[in-house]
Amino acid sequence: MPINISTRIAETSHRTEDALSWQESALCAQTGPEFFFPAPGSSTREAKRLCGACEGREACLAYALEHDERFGVWGGLSEKERQRLRRNGN
Repeated sequence: MPINISTRIAETSHRTEDALSWQESALCAQTGPEFFFPAPGSSTREAKRLCGACEGREACLAYALEHDERFGVWGGLSEKERQRLRRNGN
C-alpha cells in the first residue's frame, strides 16, 4: 500500500498541535515577554511566580529541555537552572 504523504503530514501536524496545546492556557501567553526574558542580571522572581501557578508548567519545562531553550524562564526554571538539571541527568 503506498504511503499517503498528505495523511502523514496531517498526522504529524496534529501531534505537534497536541504537544503544544499547553501554550493556549499558559499564563505567560497572557503577560508580556519581559517577565520571561528579562535583561541580564534582572530578577526572574515574577516569572517563576507565574510559572508556579500555571497548569502548563511541566509541559513547558519538558518543551524547553527537549528543544534546548537557552534563554528565558521556561517551566519555572532559569537558563542556569535548566543547565544544572541537564547536567545532573534529571
